[in-house]
Amino acid sequence: MSILVDFEIRAAIASKELIIEPYNPGLIQPNSYDVRLANKFSWHEAGSEVIDPYQSQTILAGLVSVNEDSFILAPGQFILGATEERFSLPANIVGQLTGKSSLARLGVMVHVTAGFIDAGFSDPPAQITLEIVNVGSRPVKLHAGMSIAQMVFTRTTPCELPYNAKPNAKYNGQDAAAHSRYYLNTAAVK
Repeated sequence: MSILVDFEIRAAIASKELIIEPYNPGLIQPNSYDVRLANKFSWHEAGSEVIDPYQSQTILAGLVSVNEDSFILAPGQFILGATEERFSLPANIVGQLTGKSSLARLGVMVHVTAGFIDAGFSDPPAQITLEIVNVGSRPVKLHAGMSIAQMVFTRTTPCELPYNAKPNAKYNGQDAAAHSRYYLNTAAVK
C-alpha cells in the first residue's frame, strides 16, 4: 500500500484508471487532489421530531435544499454539501477525504466522520457528500467553487468486491449533498 504522489495521480487520471470530472491539473498537490465545493447545500430544519435512522420518513422530514453561490455557516450549524468533482475509483485505489487546514483554523470541519471512500466508488462517477459543521464562534461564508477539502489516494491490493459491484451500494452514483440512506440497511435493530 502506498499513497499516490502528484505524478502518480496524474498518470492514474491519464490512463483513466482514476476518474475525476471535471479534472483540473492545477488542483494536484504533492500527495492529494484538492476538491471544490459544489453549489448545493442541504440540512434539517430545527425541530423536536426524533430522527430514526431506520425510518426514511423521519430522515426526510424537515429537509431543506438550496442551490446557492455562497452559504453563511453559523456557529454550531451542521449542513451537507458536496464536492464539485465526481469520482470513480478502481478496485485497487481507496480515497481519504480530509479538510483543508486553512478552513479548520476558522472552525470549519468538512468531513465529520465519513472520510473514507471505498475502492470501486462509484460507477457512474459520483460527487462526495460533505458533512460540514462550524465549531468556531463566528459565522463563516462558504463559496461554491472554493477548495474545501483534499482527497488522498492509496493504492491497495485489488478488493474482491468493489463498492460499485455491491448489490447494496446505496450511494453509488449519488448526487450532491445526498442525505442518509441508513434506512436501506437490511439488518434493522428492533
